[in-house]
Amino acid sequence: MSLNSLDDVYVHQLQDLYSACRQAQYATTQLGRAAKDEELSKALIAGSEGISRGIDLLASICATHKVDPEAEHCKAMEGLVSEARRHALDTDFGSDDARDAMIISQYQRMVHYAIAGYGTLVAFANELGLDREAAQLQSELDENYGGDRHMSKIAKSRVNLRAA
Repeated sequence: MSLNSLDDVYVHQLQDLYSACRQAQYATTQLGRAAKDEELSKALIAGSEGISRGIDLLASICATHKVDPEAEHCKAMEGLVSEARRHALDTDFGSDDARDAMIISQYQRMVHYAIAGYGTLVAFANELGLDREAAQLQSELDENYGGDRHMSKIAKSRVNLRAA
């Protein structure tokens, strides 16, 4: 694929984030099942549902641009998911609280990738005059920021305290 304009770059980034979100959704569900803290587990399940809404939005925007959302594979998220699996799921922990702290850290790494992706897409959509898409993507960006803040709250108010 030749990227000759901001529109081409925008579409490419839509496809990349679609791939990233699909990978992150599966990993988030696994992390939610592994979490022992009930609030954390519920937040991760809610996060997975939020990711699903983002996936649907990205697919819809791709359809508007007449491109296959699955045309790209996000290697960066592949790496983050691999790290999450290795560090939070496949590692032996002597404490459920320590595992939960690691789960939060790995989830937030994936969320920060999504935040960067949605932020970039909002900027591109605004520049391209795609006001409706920009608003929809901004809403997803706001949701990701909210999820990240909620994870930080869970970490600071309970999980990290118990893990320490």
